[in-house]
Amino acid sequence: MLSKAMNKNLNEQVTWEFYSGYLYLGMSAYFQEAGLPGFAHWMRIQAQEELSHGILFYNFTLGRGGSIKLANIDAPAAGYKNTLDVFEKTLAHENAVTARINKLVGQARKEEDFATDIFLQWFVSEQIEEEENVTGVLNKLKLIKNDGQGLLMLDKELGARTFTPPPALMGSGA
Repeated sequence: MLSKAMNKNLNEQVTWEFYSGYLYLGMSAYFQEAGLPGFAHWMRIQAQEELSHGILFYNFTLGRGGSIKLANIDAPAAGYKNTLDVFEKTLAHENAVTARINKLVGQARKEEDFATDIFLQWFVSEQIEEEENVTGVLNKLKLIKNDGQGLLMLDKELGARTFTPPPALMGSGA
């Protein structure tokens, strides 16, 4: 059984994960409108991942006897300067997600809620991967600067990204 505080914080994480999906869909639209379909695809995959993370938190909370209270999802900021700006904002957002996950882990350990701690460990590892992926794209963007040919090559590379559902969602129909 989840504590009231943990239940509340897990609900907030559900909202945050859905907000993240919404944010990345907005970024995808920006790239699509800019004529960069590979970047747009990469962000749509990112949105899918975040939405699936929200479902994982949703399922876990209910499975542990908690309750779900869906909250409003704020509209994400829009209006980006360029591709580099989008990925800098993406990295800042992923850093914020990491901080939220780490705070949940700290709370689970303080409460000796071992089941939640174990559940959260997948997200700790996932955030390392998320930050590495975004940093990799950022580094490439910094290398190519404003070179159109380099940008188009990176666009093609990013268009090859595929979505792999998290293990807990495999075969769940979610």
